[in-house]
Amino acid sequence: MQIVSGGVSDVGRVRTNNEDSFRIVEPMNLFILSDGMGGEAHGEVASAMAVEAVEKFCANPEAHKEDSGVTLHGVVNDTWGPQTKMLQNSVFQANFDIYQSAQKHPEQRGMGATLTTGWLNGTKLSIAHVGDSRAYLLRAGSLQQLTNDHSLVAEQVRRGILTPQQAEESDMQSVLLRALGANPEVDVEVDEVEVMPRDVVLFCSDGLTRMVTEPEIAGSLQAETDPASAAQKLVDLANERGGLDNVTVIVVRVQDETKGWFSWLRRDTGKKE
Repeated sequence: MQIVSGGVSDVGRVRTNNEDSFRIVEPMNLFILSDGMGGEAHGEVASAMAVEAVEKFCANPEAHKEDSGVTLHGVVNDTWGPQTKMLQNSVFQANFDIYQSAQKHPEQRGMGATLTTGWLNGTKLSIAHVGDSRAYLLRAGSLQQLTNDHSLVAEQVRRGILTPQQAEESDMQSVLLRALGANPEVDVEVDEVEVMPRDVVLFCSDGLTRMVTEPEIAGSLQAETDPASAAQKLVDLANERGGLDNVTVIVVRVQDETKGWFSWLRRDTGKKE
């Protein structure tokens, strides 16, 4: 399969600084998105550290075999591939790095970050996630949320205390139950998803999902086939709705490489005639 991707990050219409960070590591098909928290406590530092730690860990796992102080642990599913386990450990490393930095620098106390990252290997998408940034899968016009929000209102919805509509109107939406950097260890949500040609994977910060509805997100992804353009249109839509927060979007489109090759061949043949 052929993977085409694009991403955009914007400060929004209200904030004065962008605490979101993202990175697309094309050679690895690795996608990383982090939303920093802490404002003056350097949320943008935390998100940048998270993105950097995941990329470095996944690119050079041998460098982390020696004990660096981070505990690489967690619930491990025996069916998970080594890449998924590696991605999980990269998030443990990111959490440890942020926590240690805050301990060493008093001005950073209270900083933290969400992290949602995906790693494609063939048809398998490994996902590791902490916080309320999200990953979605668009397939045949249906948008499915792949991650659970680790927030107070989301937990209350899961327990039946709040309805989804009440959660959307709650003043407690920004209260997270899990975040990187809050503690020396963190519980990481991990999953594996099989992808197919024509699937679209979306990673986004809550600056998008609080401003734009899921049907609108699905419609935008269907209407715009270029990932970078789709990401920009979603960011623009969030800003049109008020842009109350930083907004970051990564769009990943899975294409049938065979079809793409034949299409190129036809175009090439046409030029020679």
